[in-house]
Amino acid sequence: MQDIVFATNNSHKLEEIRRIVGGKFRILSLKEIGCEEDIPETADTLEGNALMKARYVKEHYGYDCFADDTGLMVDALDGAPGVYSARYAGPGHDSAANMALLLKNLDGITTRSARFVTVIALILNGREMTFEGRVEGEILTEAHGTAGFGYDPVFKPVESAVSFAEMTPDAKNAISHRGRATARLMDYLQTL
Repeated sequence: MQDIVFATNNSHKLEEIRRIVGGKFRILSLKEIGCEEDIPETADTLEGNALMKARYVKEHYGYDCFADDTGLMVDALDGAPGVYSARYAGPGHDSAANMALLLKNLDGITTRSARFVTVIALILNGREMTFEGRVEGEILTEAHGTAGFGYDPVFKPVESAVSFAEMTPDAKNAISHRGRATARLMDYLQTL
């Protein structure tokens, strides 16, 4: 089984990716390779942030790796929170505060179409590649469900009658932005 680093310390993302990948690769976290620093995410695109994190791990730790960045793009907010999704309400990465601010900013707005987009950047054998996954949906007027993380309680994908936070992990992964981006990554890795 080949080892590959997923450039994250987000336990929710790590669990989700390990579940999607299954037993094909051993996914190591940043903590497992001794990377404790907060890797900068200062690009103005999801792709830029994902590449920045993957390059950091390769340059400082020598591991082939992949990194992701995800954004929630809300049409009525001109694509916000977008690349700033994790820190929409401030630098603390507070999911409850982010959701509260999102719902406040959408108060009274009836057109609530949105999409989640994930970009995964892979550095492997000296090559850089990116893989994108997206899911269309809408922002609910209040939180529903307790599973998942981030904006999951207020995002309902078009393929479902319920929010991401009301789905089982397997049901969410089958249609999610991260699941789709990871499937493209895995399709590529299987060709090697």
